[in-house]
Amino acid sequence: MIRIVIAEDQGMLLGAMKSLLSMEDDMEVVGLAKNGEEAIALVNEMNPDICIMDIEMPIKTGLDAAEIITEKADLACKIIILTTFARPGYFERARKAGVRGYLLKDRPIEELVHAIREIMQGRRIYAPELIDFVYEDESENPLTERESQVLELVAEGKTTKEIAAELLLSVGTVRNYISTILDKLGVGNRIEAISRFKEKGWNKWYK
Repeated sequence: MIRIVIAEDQGMLLGAMKSLLSMEDDMEVVGLAKNGEEAIALVNEMNPDICIMDIEMPIKTGLDAAEIITEKADLACKIIILTTFARPGYFERARKAGVRGYLLKDRPIEELVHAIREIMQGRRIYAPELIDFVYEDESENPLTERESQVLELVAEGKTTKEIAAELLLSVGTVRNYISTILDKLGVGNRIEAISRFKEKGWNKWYK
């Protein structure tokens, strides 16, 4: 019997997935979570074979939870990301976290069932659209380590003055870094810079 935990913040979809997967003779849904934090707790408690995880959930995202779960050597749980977001940055981060499957929600339930069985046999199952993204978007992070650090602090909501104090830099130097970041990323403001960095999957600090 394949023991499954499902993490999904949309209650109707969560219930529907449980009902559909429970109809399979070789599958049992042993836990339901509505956010990444609950998913981590359930996986630690139940140690299921599979955890099906949405990405954009409250408290902790599915990617945050996947990274924590896959780091634990004592857990045999295999992660399947099931999401509406066909974003190369999300997919790349999921692959680096060691997820065994990345599927899109608009596909039939039969494809999810097939993927679960294939993954239990040791295979990895990724949506074809996402594999295409990997080859279409191979650009490297153009920011230096210091520039990335500055952008991280910007993403945390810190002001130029606060960033300067934390990094022991002058306010003018921080402004220069931010100007360089915007130029390198080809964006017009800080919010667009954060969004682009997130979309590209160039770092793991974004949530």
